[in-house]
Amino acid sequence: VLVVKSEHKLYLLKEGEVFATFHVVFGSNPEGHKQVRGDGRTPEGNYSLGYKNSNSRFYKSIHITYPDAKDRAGAAARGDDPGGDIMIHGQPNGKSWLAPLSQLINWTDGCIALTDSDMDIVWEAIQGRTPIEIRP
Repeated sequence: VLVVKSEHKLYLLKEGEVFATFHVVFGSNPEGHKQVRGDGRTPEGNYSLGYKNSNSRFYKSIHITYPDAKDRAGAAARGDDPGGDIMIHGQPNGKSWLAPLSQLINWTDGCIALTDSDMDIVWEAIQGRTPIEIRP
């Protein structure tokens, strides 16, 4: 999975080739790498997609392995909490009708949000641990 924040795009790749592209939105303060809980930023860098949660507050979610050891060390050096629970997810449960508006603004706490129908496609494509690169 490749996410390019400046393009508001999530790309699904297989053997280095893009096979699907989706419009996404991010945290309310999208520029820069997530550093501290509550900063409204979406992490940048190389992580993995871990567990899937079909019972989250949002329409399906897939966990991103932020913070990694480097993120935790940087936060500790600053005396901060790096935050966590960063996910790829759909719309808030029961509010998929808001997607035409909510997908126009960055509204998450640092997650990557898609429409529910796009989330269904991403959900099916992700099997087991999957690398994700998040670029500025």
